[in-house]
Amino acid sequence: MTAREFESPSGSAGYGPGQGLWQACIDQLAQELPEQQFNTWIRPLSARVSNDLSRVTIFVGNRFKLDWIRAQYSARIASLLEKLYGQTITLELALAPREALVKTFPAFQSSGSSPAEEISVGGDDSGGENARNRLNTSLTFDTLVEGTANRMARAAAMHVSTMPGHLYNPLFIYGGVGLGKTHLMHAVGNRLLADKPGSKVLYIHAEQFVSDVVKAYQRKTFDEFKERYHSLDLLLIDDVQFFANKERTQEEFFNAFEALLAKKSHIVMTSDTYPKGLTDIHERLVSRFDSGLTVAIEPPELEMRVAILINKARLENAEMPEEVAFFVAKNVRSNVRELEGALRKILAYSRFNQKEISIALAREALRDLLSIQNRQISVENIQKTVADYYKIKVADMYSKKRPASIARPRQIAMYLAKELTQKSLPEIGELFGGRDHTTVLHAVRKIGGERQQMTELNQQLHVLEQTLKG
Repeated sequence: MTAREFESPSGSAGYGPGQGLWQACIDQLAQELPEQQFNTWIRPLSARVSNDLSRVTIFVGNRFKLDWIRAQYSARIASLLEKLYGQTITLELALAPREALVKTFPAFQSSGSSPAEEISVGGDDSGGENARNRLNTSLTFDTLVEGTANRMARAAAMHVSTMPGHLYNPLFIYGGVGLGKTHLMHAVGNRLLADKPGSKVLYIHAEQFVSDVVKAYQRKTFDEFKERYHSLDLLLIDDVQFFANKERTQEEFFNAFEALLAKKSHIVMTSDTYPKGLTDIHERLVSRFDSGLTVAIEPPELEMRVAILINKARLENAEMPEEVAFFVAKNVRSNVRELEGALRKILAYSRFNQKEISIALAREALRDLLSIQNRQISVENIQKTVADYYKIKVADMYSKKRPASIARPRQIAMYLAKELTQKSLPEIGELFGGRDHTTVLHAVRKIGGERQQMTELNQQLHVLEQTLKG
């Protein structure tokens, strides 16, 4: 995409090239990042883009968030902006003045004579979120499509919502990105509050818990911190793998965990891997995670993907014919987020061109995605490309050697094989020296999780993906 492609379509008032550049960057980040991570750190951002698109200033709400955005996301944002614009862009981070915080996209504050456009992707209160308990009221059991991939997790979550503090405490739900773990957690909280409105419920992402611990430590307000967390009836905490290597956070979470269980409050957690697969987390905490019920959510099967597409299209006041849903579902297999991304492209293409949704229209709207798949990237090519990149032998991909210098690239190659090919886990395992599918699954979840946390790894994977896609 070149700079001129960011110009507004005729008749769409209020859209300028700066908005197009920033929104394109945000759309890509929404695809790459876990939903709650995106909502916590990226969604609240606002940006000022200079008229010539050469400078982007991102406004962040406070100093802690600014430091976190700089450390965790600024390199990727800068890389995306330059890729989208096609030229070097100067990226700046700044604390947001009150007038710079715009709550609803695309109603940004700018005028034709201003030096830059003020753009936001939405505020913290978007999506029907209750500020007191942080629950998204639209994420319920009724809006969750059930299938074999999530049936056990859904049943356990429903049980917890009707009888908190009894069986399955804690409930630990794990699975890859975009499979519906966060939806289930919100559904538990919403159902409990519908039945018992006076319940003290809190949904929080692990990164926010880390932030709260840091603030309590800096301000010496641990009494208020403990009062908030230890008095809950239901704690819903997302992506606990983010506690890795954070000693004080793990200590405080252990204390909160013990206090809540002692008063028969319920704890529901999610992670990208099963408890014993978590790294750099204290053993005593891992044993607590594993002491209740642990259930997995797998990628949705074909029929479930079809149902998700049809249901989500209806929520957007659109009808997707079943044959179109099958066409999309057969080509988008990895997770619900990618399905939603494909659906958004189809709906936007349909509305912009004023055409009814059909297979031909879907094929045109998704032509980039389909062209990538049609190149038929092979596992063998992935192994060779990764081996060359990390300077190991291709034979090491199949060997039983386990030093980190070999095991790490092998896990990365397994991850890319799952992401870029249609091979099943057992098929991939066979191509990596006859390894069990659980070994492949562990590698996929490990690298996928670390990609969201480690900027350097994410950049390496981006280079490998672009090399493989040609």
